[in-house]
Amino acid sequence: MIILPINIEIFFLFDALAKAVIYVILKEILNHIEGGPMDFLELNKKNRSYRNYDAAYAVTEEQLKKLVELTRFCPSSVNMQPFKYYLSCDPETNGRIQPLTKWARALQPMEIPKPGHYPTAFIVICYDETIGPGVERFWKDVGIVAQTIVLGASEMDLGGCMIGNFSPAKISAALELPATLRPVLIIAIGKPKETIVLLDAPAGSSLNYYRDEQDVHYVPKRMLSELLINKR
Repeated sequence: MIILPINIEIFFLFDALAKAVIYVILKEILNHIEGGPMDFLELNKKNRSYRNYDAAYAVTEEQLKKLVELTRFCPSSVNMQPFKYYLSCDPETNGRIQPLTKWARALQPMEIPKPGHYPTAFIVICYDETIGPGVERFWKDVGIVAQTIVLGASEMDLGGCMIGNFSPAKISAALELPATLRPVLIIAIGKPKETIVLLDAPAGSSLNYYRDEQDVHYVPKRMLSELLINKR
């Protein structure tokens, strides 16, 4: 048997390093397992309807494509996947879409977004009439893909706002869409430039969102106890 000479200090050094690496790996696994639901909760809280954006931040087409990629794996009624997506991230096209959208009905006549704080991208979700039997069957699917997009945007440190107050005919004309594609929802995307505060709303209190003199946006949310039907 051949015995190789080993420096005892080097042996203990490598032993300590191995233990440190194992500790870090196990800690990351535990953080992922234990912190997963809380991490998603925080992401969901971060995912607000942002209405003012940093006009200097240019959202790229590649970022928009990544958001649409997420929708490919969303549930879909009878797996028909009837939506197509128009991407806009250039000033000229954004300038055609923005004037045709109406924001924050509860805050009118306040001008939102403020001039100079418009989103720098839009995703127009369109229903493809050549695929499904009618858009009425897929309204739930619209919400699923839209929420997936804005959650993805939040994960990218961007923000979004779902906009349903627009004329599909005017959007179709502005974007020269084929007659078989019907715009059903517009999502503004950009780098948020405003503060939004979530508030717990006791039962019976107002749920109207509002802004203070510093333009901080407050959003009351019903308490968990009010949402549960079969409380224990």
